[in-house]
Amino acid sequence: MPDSVAPVRIGILGASSFAPTTLINPARDNDEVVVAAVAARDDDSAKTFAAKHGIARAYGSYEALIDDPDLDAIYVLVPTSMHGRWTRAALAAGKHVLCEKPFTANGTEAREIADLAARSDRIVMEAIQFRHHPLTLRVQEIISSGELGTLELIDVALCVMLRPFTANCYNYSLAGGAMMDAGSYVANMARTFGGSTPKVVSAQAKLKDPRVDRAMAAELQYPEGHTGRIRCALWSADLFRASAKVVGDRGELRVLSPAAPHLFPRLSIRSGKGRRVEWFSRRPTYSYQLDTFAGAVLRGEPVRTTPEDAAENMALIDDVYRCAGLPVREPTSTTPC
Repeated sequence: MPDSVAPVRIGILGASSFAPTTLINPARDNDEVVVAAVAARDDDSAKTFAAKHGIARAYGSYEALIDDPDLDAIYVLVPTSMHGRWTRAALAAGKHVLCEKPFTANGTEAREIADLAARSDRIVMEAIQFRHHPLTLRVQEIISSGELGTLELIDVALCVMLRPFTANCYNYSLAGGAMMDAGSYVANMARTFGGSTPKVVSAQAKLKDPRVDRAMAAELQYPEGHTGRIRCALWSADLFRASAKVVGDRGELRVLSPAAPHLFPRLSIRSGKGRRVEWFSRRPTYSYQLDTFAGAVLRGEPVRTTPEDAAENMALIDDVYRCAGLPVREPTSTTPC
């Protein structure tokens, strides 16, 4: 980075255990980013987190972090039901925003934030990290090249086992559910690899409680004629399943770790050109994501996971919930307990 360009000074909104993986560690290897502050629900939690991770400033309220004039950007890492509220607040304070997935509590709120971002000169980006890895970009390149022919099927899955059941991802009031969590990835994969946002034909949920899904499966129909299938789970008979398959009338490709391609960066292709395997970097997807965010803030480089893209993704997630007979999630303006 040229000496004349100051790094992006980012503050973490929410002292989450995910922050080291998603931001703090990637930032240590990125000269264009400095994690300058963190905010938690109280002073002690913020100071403890800051001391543990070598962060200079700690705030005991989210408002104080957003009001810090020395920060350029905010990483929104609070529970999902509050993503919209704090993204709005960050934009109002003139800050750039990297918002953890899913972007908001529902599609209506996502559309409101996208419209707000469009009227701003700030960068707003959803943290769907797999979109920035070279393997994902290569999948899109192969599909666009026509090597697989006319698309016929997009089949993606991400099933994990996540306990305890008291976690935020199982809490309806915090916009929890399998389709909101792992489903954010499979919905985005279905749209990214399928080339458009599909219609939900059918959806079946396995329930944690009457409003919260622990697993979800859905059948999709694309306007271009091909079909899709998505599966996701936080607790199901699938102890672990991560895969993406794209089938065309002249070939197919498969990815074994599509949501985290750096863990098993292997892409297999079968087409008229024969069979082959392509390998990619094990550099973490979060590092590529941070590269993109810093490049957008500092140099106006393009963003893939835009607010518009996020609004499309949330609309698809909402449609899956409705088709499964479940309510869409709702935002909350209350402070987390």
